[in-house]
Amino acid sequence: MSFQEFNLDTSVLSGVKAVGYTTPTPIQRQAIPSIMEGKDLLGLAQTGTGKTAAFALPIIHHLIRHAGTRKVRALVVAPTRELAEQIHQACSDLAQDTRVTSIAIYGGVSKIPQLKGLRRNPEIMVACPGRLLDLVGDGAIDLSGIEVLVLDEADTMCDMGFLPDVRRILKLVPTKRQTLLFSATMPADIRKLTADILHDPTTVQVDPIAPAKTVSHALYPVPEALKKGLLLALLEQTPTGRTLVFTRTKHRTKRLALDLANHKYRVASLQGNLSQNRRQQSMDGFRDGKFDILVATDIASHGIDVPDLSHVINFDMPDTADAYTHRIGRTGRALQTGEAFTLAVPDDRPMVRVVERVLNAKIERRRLPGFNYGDFNPEAQFPPDRSNQPQANGRHFGSNSGNRRPASGQATRRPGPAVRNSPGTPSVAGGPRPGYRQRPSGGHSQSA
Repeated sequence: MSFQEFNLDTSVLSGVKAVGYTTPTPIQRQAIPSIMEGKDLLGLAQTGTGKTAAFALPIIHHLIRHAGTRKVRALVVAPTRELAEQIHQACSDLAQDTRVTSIAIYGGVSKIPQLKGLRRNPEIMVACPGRLLDLVGDGAIDLSGIEVLVLDEADTMCDMGFLPDVRRILKLVPTKRQTLLFSATMPADIRKLTADILHDPTTVQVDPIAPAKTVSHALYPVPEALKKGLLLALLEQTPTGRTLVFTRTKHRTKRLALDLANHKYRVASLQGNLSQNRRQQSMDGFRDGKFDILVATDIASHGIDVPDLSHVINFDMPDTADAYTHRIGRTGRALQTGEAFTLAVPDDRPMVRVVERVLNAKIERRRLPGFNYGDFNPEAQFPPDRSNQPQANGRHFGSNSGNRRPASGQATRRPGPAVRNSPGTPSVAGGPRPGYRQRPSGGHSQSA
């Protein structure tokens, strides 16, 4: 199937071609026709499946084909600043050959640029709940012209305590509208919200909860005291491209980024204590290839869309299976392949079992060759949960089986010549190519 079969406006198809999309992902194939028919939609899909384009393309098409007022006509509500910025950028890219404009509204930055942007009458607004309600209260935003409302990552908004704000927003938009709700999981609050706000919706389900099949998984058992040493050895021995490392706390994020910088890795950090400008600098530098490694708290598991992100490393095991899904969903995006490594301490055993139940597979346990574990025996850790054996034909997650192939679809990475950057030189074409060893390159860093 091609994007031409959706009968999108030619200017929209021009944007699709410009961003390099070739074949629709499963959620795009299922969702776009229903959205273009004006139906409400419930989309159940994990991150990294292409859902932003699934709603952005038909919204842009609708705004082109149906003249409207000078008010905001489409509102996308997102839980984090990074995700809001990502969706805004995607809308801008896809609408680049149209007159449709977009704006991102979120806190942590001055209101003044956002107020100036609103005076240019954008038709699409991507907003975080808090700043949106703040500007509505100031009289700077009028939501009475909303024709399409999108709630993206609704389960995350629920987890972050935004549900009361979402319900306030629902009272401010017209009753007669098209509503699209996307969620990776369906907790009770989201089920109730769905029943309250969606009218006869089309349901699109693409592997909810389970991480993308294009990602392989590996577990590295290690004692807490040896974690940092194992991470450094892993980075030294593993062929990687751009790598995202997750930690549990803001302090650990800051400390680990500084340690990696001291070992001459080009690294940035991303965590909640940073100003929005610093967060954006870290994101832009990582995306553009100035940094090879981004160390982040879970705030970054929503809203990072970086081409050729080859590896996600859980320096700390996440607290929930959903958090694991969101974290590792940063790689293996849009049908590309990626790898997820987890450094697991003995106390992580219960969460290892939970994640394996979600995956319906045993994650491969690994000992890093040549690393001194002392008296610690990695092979003795995390025996499989025999009460819940995988049922998918003995499916075993790991990257050494030799049978992982990219699925057909949007832009697949291809191997190329190894690139080693000289000290202080940004990576060529967005960073070292996946499939080749990422080496320390001069110690350029930006950390909290």
